[in-house]
Amino acid sequence: MTGWQVSGYRPVRQLGAGASGRVDLAVHDETGTPVAIKYLTGGIGDDPSFRTAFRDEARLLAEIDDPHVSRLYEYVESPAGAAIVMELVDGVSLRQMLRAHGPTTPESALCVLRGSLAGLGAAHARGVVHRDYKPENVLVTAEGASKLADFGIAMPVGRSSGVSVTGTPRYMAPEQWTGAPASPACDIYAATATFYECLTGRPPYEGRDLLTLRQQHARAPIPTDPAPAPVHDLLRHGMAKQPAERPQPAQAFLAELEQVATEAYGPEWEERGLRELARRAALLAALFPLPDGTGGATSLASTALGEGTGRWTRLRGGRARAALLGGGLAAALLLAGAGLSYAGRDGAAPAAAERGETAGAGGPAPASTGASSTPTVATTVAPTPTAAPTATTAAPAPAPPTDTSAPAPTSAPASPTASVSPSAPPGDAVEPSVGRVAAGPTELDPAGCPYGPTASTVSAVVSDDRTPAGGLRVRFRYTLDGRTTEVAMTLDRGGTFRGVLGDLPRPANSTRIPIRVVAIDEAGNASPESAPVHVTLHSFCTPG
Repeated sequence: MTGWQVSGYRPVRQLGAGASGRVDLAVHDETGTPVAIKYLTGGIGDDPSFRTAFRDEARLLAEIDDPHVSRLYEYVESPAGAAIVMELVDGVSLRQMLRAHGPTTPESALCVLRGSLAGLGAAHARGVVHRDYKPENVLVTAEGASKLADFGIAMPVGRSSGVSVTGTPRYMAPEQWTGAPASPACDIYAATATFYECLTGRPPYEGRDLLTLRQQHARAPIPTDPAPAPVHDLLRHGMAKQPAERPQPAQAFLAELEQVATEAYGPEWEERGLRELARRAALLAALFPLPDGTGGATSLASTALGEGTGRWTRLRGGRARAALLGGGLAAALLLAGAGLSYAGRDGAAPAAAERGETAGAGGPAPASTGASSTPTVATTVAPTPTAAPTATTAAPAPAPPTDTSAPAPTSAPASPTASVSPSAPPGDAVEPSVGRVAAGPTELDPAGCPYGPTASTVSAVVSDDRTPAGGLRVRFRYTLDGRTTEVAMTLDRGGTFRGVLGDLPRPANSTRIPIRVVAIDEAGNASPESAPVHVTLHSFCTPG
């Protein structure tokens, strides 16, 4: 762990890292309370309007007090860096669990959805929309309880995100793809899509590129057949194409869920579901951030966030202060790898490869200690193919503190309770996926010929479960006269990687050149070579 660090906390170890930054396990100097600190990469949040907006979000998030939501303690910013101090939940992400054990029982899936709706309902009541609900951002404790984490791209109800569309494509509601104002209905859709994945082991729609995913979410039938019949209505209601047709508020959907679950699986459905989730979490105990299982209760106080003066800003509430002082508290912040970001004008969604969900990943997201298996960083996609990709993060950019000392305790430590939280996800072992590869033109003249084409553009669609497109290294290889050459490819505005094959020496005879694409993610995993596409290099010049 290097670079700027938040004062008042002693770093212990890194829990994960992704394109948006890293997540460290740290200990509060004064009390010994474990926390998760998410440090954002340099450059994120440099826009003053972004920082102002996120300070507003921090005030809202710090007020959310619900056992199903991982609490935000502090937002810290300074010229040296930015960070978010979060409650550390000792457990594993839902993505890690699904990756390790596959689909859950119906009762367990209902328990996850129930906890998520309760947490989302608490956030919505405070006027906050999560906007990036996915398996990477749901933490499951050793008792089987679920807790919603990583409100990094949360937004007040009704606020528009402008030209950019933010979220994780496999779980984004149809209206979210259009840049519609933030709405609780988007969260309900994403929670239901994750519920489907718990039941079946795969997301409801699996398009290989953004354009296909967008069309599927907007027009494809809501998948129900692979799921148990008793929950079909829940899936149809929660994933309704029109926001107004989804049950709202979250508590209304929660009441519907409990009625369906009791009628279909009996009055003890929740006990069985929690027991099974706890069993699965226990099998992954080695992944918990605090393997010794230490945990504790938190005492609460009123919140009063304030800004520091000069070059430092530290937003800390009384509620967070009491929680830090209240006894051993364990938690893990999921840092999903930052997703693709496109900002553009009106038009069709770019046919860019979407990052696969591996971590939570969402498997768990890399640094999220929870991700996306789909490196849990929120994906940002703009509604147009002309949008230029940019790196985004699942969490807003925080910065360093004003005061360098930990707050003085204002309440007696709360008595410990048996609580467990998520852990750092396993290392990224999934290689990128190379999709469609093409070349054009497919017939070339050798270098120096004046009329025919002497260069061909090679294009490829590449996706990865954790690494955003901008973080992938993509190359194509070709062999000519017994010698293999590699050419770097770059990401264009439409989300496709491109490179140029050209100015080749004249061969003795016309030659058919095989071209194969290889991609490497940030963890060093290399994809298998793609199937070859061929370009013919002539031994003569095209007549003028």
